[in-house]
Amino acid sequence: MFLSVFDIFKVGIGPSSSHTMGPMVAASRFLAALAALPGRTECRRLTVSLHGSLAFTGKGHATDGAVFLGLMGFLPDTLDPDQAEALVARLKDTRSITAPGIGAISFDPDSDLVFDYGPPLPGHANGMVFTAFGRSDTVLLRQVWYSIGGGFVVSEDELSTISTSRDAAPSDVPYPFTSAVEMLRMGRESGLSIAAMKEANERARHGRDLEPGLERLQAAMNGCIDRGLRQEGILPGGLSVRRRARGLHQQLLGEHGSNRAQPHAATDWLLVYAMAVNEENAAGGRVVTAPTNGAAGVVPAVLRYYSDHCIGAGADGERQFLLTAAAIGGLIKHRASISGAECGCQAEIGSASAMAAAGLCAALGGSNEQIENAAEIALEHHLGMTCDPVGGLVQVPCIERNGLGAIKAVAAASLALRGDGQHFMPLDNCIEAMRQTGQDMATKYKETSIGGLAVNLPEC
Repeated sequence: MFLSVFDIFKVGIGPSSSHTMGPMVAASRFLAALAALPGRTECRRLTVSLHGSLAFTGKGHATDGAVFLGLMGFLPDTLDPDQAEALVARLKDTRSITAPGIGAISFDPDSDLVFDYGPPLPGHANGMVFTAFGRSDTVLLRQVWYSIGGGFVVSEDELSTISTSRDAAPSDVPYPFTSAVEMLRMGRESGLSIAAMKEANERARHGRDLEPGLERLQAAMNGCIDRGLRQEGILPGGLSVRRRARGLHQQLLGEHGSNRAQPHAATDWLLVYAMAVNEENAAGGRVVTAPTNGAAGVVPAVLRYYSDHCIGAGADGERQFLLTAAAIGGLIKHRASISGAECGCQAEIGSASAMAAAGLCAALGGSNEQIENAAEIALEHHLGMTCDPVGGLVQVPCIERNGLGAIKAVAAASLALRGDGQHFMPLDNCIEAMRQTGQDMATKYKETSIGGLAVNLPEC
């Protein structure tokens, strides 16, 4: 399966790619399928049920609102986040939606959306069932959808047709690597960098100029950081978590160039960039999946660190960074998972850190072997990380965790650049270890908020 850089990095809204963006897209696609039915005008009522992780942490992740917005025809990349609350409030008042080609359909947000806390659906931990009813409650259309991480969604039928082989390669790109071993071999044979091979694949598939799209992605990432650095106040959700990025940034600016700054202040810049993004994400703002919303701060933070703090940084390095990071993200998604509900936070922050480490190593002139080493180091030291958000909100420990993931990424890139690319544990093996660890991890540690930090709270 070919994953474009624009699949791995998608502009959307917070707080979650799998629990907010995915359900919104699934709801919209269900409505489109309904609108294509010959008997669509018979539709009188809709119901939706959320299963598995979507049920357990759906309220904290705004999954209910996302479904409502999707049924109203909105999509994550075009929705104005500032209008979302008013749109949901309007639906709760009218208790109906108006669909093109169908007309008014009854939908009561209080009774027609059900959080099902029973066993998850068989296809994935993030499952949804959409049902449309006609006269006398006859079923016109029933579809099962899965949100599989990073904003990707598949229907039950699509899931059943996905190849079980992890080695299936796309046939219409010049460098169809599906493993790190193949990626390195193709790089040696062609004499090309990972970024150059990724670019060639993108052009073969899309036949378009990449620069405008990459520039838009970077602008969206930087815009999210900048907004986060300006905002103050308490994040929504009831935990009373306050925004800290602006205050930290002001401190760093005050110390810049003075003898008061400690050498490790470099890590503070990484922390503040990442936290700015994930505070925006927690507030439902505009973010870029990288590769998910829960891990959206790592890649932008390291890219901004490269651009603003690294010697010799430039536009070509930024471009190599994004293409290389996307290549590594595609490998991890293809061979394992980027879903916290499926494999824990190792699949989100761990994947993001590996992507950022590879991107930075490439931007700083690393060889393909050093880049693969950097990605492996970063991923290896996130293995076993659980996904246990307090209150089902993408705030504690998620915001700080992005900052630490960014720090690990820079350390991994630096360590790899100090070597020659030879190392003991291959990236492919590390990805497989992550997949196996995710399979063995107890469900309560995989985005259900019924274990770990989510239940070990201060007594007050």
